[in-house]
Amino acid sequence: MVDWVLISNLGTALGTTVLAVATFISTRSANRSARLAERALLNGLRPILLPSNWSDAPQKVRFMEGKWMVVRGGHATLEISSNAVYLLMSVRNAGAGVAVLHGWHLPPDARAPLAPVEEFHRLTRDIYVPANDAGFCQVAIRDPESADFRNATAGAAGEGFTVDVLYGDAEGSQRVVSRFFITPGPGGAGHDDDVDWLLMVSRHWNLDLPAPRG
Repeated sequence: MVDWVLISNLGTALGTTVLAVATFISTRSANRSARLAERALLNGLRPILLPSNWSDAPQKVRFMEGKWMVVRGGHATLEISSNAVYLLMSVRNAGAGVAVLHGWHLPPDARAPLAPVEEFHRLTRDIYVPANDAGFCQVAIRDPESADFRNATAGAAGEGFTVDVLYGDAEGSQRVVSRFFITPGPGGAGHDDDVDWLLMVSRHWNLDLPAPRG
């Protein structure tokens, strides 16, 4: 005799199992689609700073105390006095999103490990560099007793020095540190007004995303 109750229960259990599997597959697919959409959104917001092109227009920038400096494309402008260092770098955003600059740090040399974010000096104003366009980064060191002042003056008198620039996207995420190197051009070392300061970039660190290198 056929046990219809048992068959009914088995059918219900089988239907429930099939529904659970379908729900699991649908959820995985939806999660994958959401991750892909989020990644595409982040890619559209991601900035990356490089030295600007030599053909980019000069930029004139004001410092907090009313001091003005001009920097040419692909270069840096440096002025050192007994009590302050003023640095202006011409940069270009090669990424797809606006770069919002947050701060800077001067490591002792180009091979030094990346310092903790807490050790970076916050900029006194937000600086925005549009996507696929030139902008600037300015650094002012007003403490002659600081390690930053010593690193800058010693490097300027020799082969150059390094500046780490901290920035992120317009949403405040995807923070990156780019290490720039300021070096004297064919005019030789020193910090005279006629020195042609060149700008190079050596490395980028992702702080909120997986590193591009293992």
